[in-house]
Amino acid sequence: MFKISSSNMITATGGKIEQFFAGLTFAIPLLMGICLFFNPFPHTTAIKEFCFYLSVLVLIVLLIFKKTDFSLRSPLTLSFVLFFLWGIFGLFFTLDFNNSLHDLRAHLLNYYIIFYLLINYFNSRKKLEILSWIVISSATFFSIGAIIYFYFILGNPFSVRLGVTFLEIHTDYIGFVTIFAISLALNKLYKSKTMAYKLLVLTCFFITLIATLLSQSRGALMGLFAALVILCFSNKKNIVFVIIMISLMFFTPVKERLDHKEFFRDARTKINRLGIMIIKEYPIAGIGFGMQIYGNKKLLDLEKFNSKLPPEYRQQGVIVDSPHNTIIDVTVRTGIIGLVLFLNIILTAIWMLWKILKLAKSEYFRSWIICLFACFMSFLIPAMFADTTFGQRAVVFYTILAMITILWNINEQSKSDNNVAELKEHPFKVK
Repeated sequence: MFKISSSNMITATGGKIEQFFAGLTFAIPLLMGICLFFNPFPHTTAIKEFCFYLSVLVLIVLLIFKKTDFSLRSPLTLSFVLFFLWGIFGLFFTLDFNNSLHDLRAHLLNYYIIFYLLINYFNSRKKLEILSWIVISSATFFSIGAIIYFYFILGNPFSVRLGVTFLEIHTDYIGFVTIFAISLALNKLYKSKTMAYKLLVLTCFFITLIATLLSQSRGALMGLFAALVILCFSNKKNIVFVIIMISLMFFTPVKERLDHKEFFRDARTKINRLGIMIIKEYPIAGIGFGMQIYGNKKLLDLEKFNSKLPPEYRQQGVIVDSPHNTIIDVTVRTGIIGLVLFLNIILTAIWMLWKILKLAKSEYFRSWIICLFACFMSFLIPAMFADTTFGQRAVVFYTILAMITILWNINEQSKSDNNVAELKEHPFKVK
């Protein structure tokens, strides 16, 4: 009797321990889901940091007790490592060692961690759908809140660009959040025959579309147009939404922003010229990874570089203290080699989508490939007009990369399952 009681106590204790670790495993995707949901919302830094660092702490516990299959395996891992190592190498040449070291850890390394947490804990078809709904719902609620606050509480007329007074997610950054959600929403529209589901998806689509148009960001509009056109290859019916977008533009102040004369008067051409001038001065390793170096007058005399430009390309008055172009921003901070390594990340992600498209034959993979390619292009196009290596934009970037990797892993698992099934059916088949 004593032996039986002891055995039962051990079993019960073991069961509680396993439940405890199961709870910890469940906590990571829950916390990361909350973190992603609040990504675009201002004044939620404490919530996001709490969820992120608690997720990391839980992961460390699971790793110590060997209760997780957490893996760094991904086609993007080598590209990530090379870019990170080059950032560390740049510490020997940076104009501000402390700021560069801080940003390598607090920004780049943290975004890598977000990426790996997502690919490990949203690693199935069902969880990929959940992840996409988190992005859609987040952008939808953010758009509703931003429109109500900016136009109805602050009383701004609709001719004013949405978010022009926002500090954390400025008007030029809104599109990175909303267009990502728009692409994911349209991918879901035709996957269910229930009218309630379609109405929900369409509601999210139109709310985020209106927010995008009200931002009047030319980069966002180009990204949105590219995403909608790409999605037409998934379903020809999406051409309707291209027409809707173009039609709505004629009823909003956006049409004035698309005047070709506005492009030539845009200050970004002068900002880009200044960035290129600095690249010529620091071509190999750049000025350092630190994001505060460019605007630090004690370290980098922007007025001096600006004065060297031809008069028609000089900035007048206050000089803009950021490149406003992701390619130039990366090159300024990490040099030409750093740019090549960063572009390798982008090209690897595109290669992954192309590889899945060639190997996978099902409609499931085809629709997701086109959707994620649309998401990626809708990010990269406006990234030519904004800095996207930190903040909400960077989280969106690494979330897209994570979703591409999750799809890649699902495809790999599908191939493995098919091979096992074929081997069971034909055990003596020689390939």
